[in-house]
Amino acid sequence: MSDPLVGRPDDPRSDSVGRRDGPPLDPPDQRAADSGDGEHAHPHEHEHVHEDAPPHVHVHVHEHDPTELHAVGTAALAGAEAGAAVEPGEIDAAARWIELEHVHFSYPDGFEALHGVSLQIARGEKVALVGPNGAGKSTLMLHLNGIHLPSHGTVRIGGTVVDRKSVKRIRAEVGLVFQDPDDQLFSPTVFEDVAFGPLHMGVPQAEIHERVERALAAVGMSGFERRLPHRLSLGQRKRVALATVLSMDPSVLVFDEPSAGLDPRGRRELIGLLRTLDQTLIVSSHDMKLVAEIFPRLVVMDGGVVVGDGPTDAILADDAFLEAHGLERP
Repeated sequence: MSDPLVGRPDDPRSDSVGRRDGPPLDPPDQRAADSGDGEHAHPHEHEHVHEDAPPHVHVHVHEHDPTELHAVGTAALAGAEAGAAVEPGEIDAAARWIELEHVHFSYPDGFEALHGVSLQIARGEKVALVGPNGAGKSTLMLHLNGIHLPSHGTVRIGGTVVDRKSVKRIRAEVGLVFQDPDDQLFSPTVFEDVAFGPLHMGVPQAEIHERVERALAAVGMSGFERRLPHRLSLGQRKRVALATVLSMDPSVLVFDEPSAGLDPRGRRELIGLLRTLDQTLIVSSHDMKLVAEIFPRLVVMDGGVVVGDGPTDAILADDAFLEAHGLERP
């Protein structure tokens, strides 16, 4: 019998490569079905390919005070309600949870996707990341859990520098949910997919079962433990992909286009789910209605730099700025 829990080098939930140690985990009262003579292979090999570089975009110059929309960071008072909108300004050092300092990143072909990005996000904030294709949004997000490391500059999560030595701890702290859930679901059952992360963290098996049950309940997928992921609907697979991250108890959740491909009902369910999450949220999206409805802070990227950062309603009210950076009002 082959082992269904097989790690992949690019899986953001584990820095392990190859087989896990120890016996396979099964749902309560259910042994996993034999997966055949060979190891279970994920049918969608995921490659992180950088976005096409956009033509040079002229930065729109505002006649009003640029600090209104371009303040780097948002003031966050200790004990403030998670996700609440606050006045723009510098985040107090004690409140910073995610911090990027002058981050540059170049791909092996020489394309520089990030040009000195600096950004601060407080614990509990809900932040939307928007911009045209090729702006560097996906590249930035892949720095937050160590899939990419800066060519120059520093990324810190909770005061810990993201580097090769800290990556295992960082990936338990920062959960990344890909746009395509099939890039994260590669085990024969929902239970095994959700158990994958805690397993590679060395969590005891009894606690793994508790974490799986808790994560599936949080996304409304209790009772699906024995189901085959590839037979679920897209909305259900997106929920299970989120559960694979929640099972590691992260403090930060990073989503890439979470509403892509969902029908209206699935989109409404997603919005309801995002509202219930207590973690720090960073969501990259072209769905401006979703952005306006959930996220009090908006970060705009274009050409590999942050060109706008401030209250969502204020930025979305600036038609000239939106047009200059390929965006539209919801």
